[in-house]
Amino acid sequence: MGIPNPNEPAPAVLRRDVGVFGATMMGMGSIVGTGVFVSIGIAAGLAGPAVILAIVIAAALAVCNALSSAQLAARYPVSGGTYEYGYRLLNGPAGFTAGWMFLCAKSASAATAALGFAGYLLHSLDVPADGRLVPVAVGCVAILTAVVLAGVRRASGFNIVIVSITLASLTAFILAGLPTVAQRGGANLTPFFDSAGGSAWDSLRALLHACALMFVAYTGYGRIATLGEEVRSPRQTIPRAIIITLILSASLYVAVSVVAVGALGSARLSEATQSQAAPLEIAAEHLAWPQVRWIVAVGAMTAMLGVLLNLILGLSRVLLAMGRRRDMPAAVAKISARHSTPFVAVILVGIMIAGLACIGSVKTTWSFSAFTVLIYYAITNLAALRLPAEQRLYSRLFSWGGLIGCIFLALWVESQIWLAGLGLIAAGLVWHTVARTLARRRG
Repeated sequence: MGIPNPNEPAPAVLRRDVGVFGATMMGMGSIVGTGVFVSIGIAAGLAGPAVILAIVIAAALAVCNALSSAQLAARYPVSGGTYEYGYRLLNGPAGFTAGWMFLCAKSASAATAALGFAGYLLHSLDVPADGRLVPVAVGCVAILTAVVLAGVRRASGFNIVIVSITLASLTAFILAGLPTVAQRGGANLTPFFDSAGGSAWDSLRALLHACALMFVAYTGYGRIATLGEEVRSPRQTIPRAIIITLILSASLYVAVSVVAVGALGSARLSEATQSQAAPLEIAAEHLAWPQVRWIVAVGAMTAMLGVLLNLILGLSRVLLAMGRRRDMPAAVAKISARHSTPFVAVILVGIMIAGLACIGSVKTTWSFSAFTVLIYYAITNLAALRLPAEQRLYSRLFSWGGLIGCIFLALWVESQIWLAGLGLIAAGLVWHTVARTLARRRG
């Protein structure tokens, strides 16, 4: 390390302009998107009306994970998230696995958002999804990748506009659905524990699977944990904003699920998700005021575009960090002098998301995201447990609860997704070993 030059200007830092409200709105913008407009329909197809309970259980696990993320971010305010925490507090393979799982999980989430946007757009235009869903989704990814390459970043004000439109559309959906739920809810919300198998064990398995899927819907709180340099009084603001965000989003998810399942029924809601990827818009058509479908469609498309843009930005930055450590080829760390953008990383991320969107099934992409993101946050909690007592903001019980909960729920994802996830972890670790060996030989 060189000797600091007193004549050099101090490194630039971000201004602390964000308070609890701004941080909460940023968290809501990252959470309220694909989770509420698509994943509720997927989870309802598994657990029936018990998806409402799955939403609450997933929120409780999200709190544990969020508090672990918050105290790690307070201790290490750097880019890369758990990828960096794993390297600093655990070891190289753990850090690499976290970064690798983040890339896999969020690429799958982004693909789900693209497919969801395409589904809502096509349905609002009364165009059949068959043969058109994937091309529209891939086209959306290509356009937003080009936007990110141009160096356009979503400002706080733009985020508030997106969140406001989304919340307004969901509020309209809930209010328009209350009369229908009062009329049909008794039949559609019972039996509460209902699964395809019919037995109590099948119902429990379906509930746990739904919990795993709904957990992914909350993971946008990580955006708040990365605001350490931009918020006022971060040690107080970040945890408050996280808790408020999770309470608001969980309440919203519960209300939306009650209206959607109560009005349409879990089986028809699941079918609408699989066939058109626009479950809430289809549910809105059966409400007392069916014209609300247009409001829901606009809110869904706006929200998912925002989520997709945010994910392309976040994924490219993690890939950049991995390139700098030589866990990925050094080329991904190249930055455009003109736009100050990691252009190679952005292009690769766009290709990954487009490739996953070609699967064409929101259930498959979301399920894959669920498994990989649960492994990612298991490593987050493990890293938080390694923090010394003087650096810890919260009880170790939260981290233990998050670690055990993540591993437990990961076991209930479909076996083929589980095996594919383990295969990806193994392939990633082999690549990590090869990359490190090559780096040592060159060095």
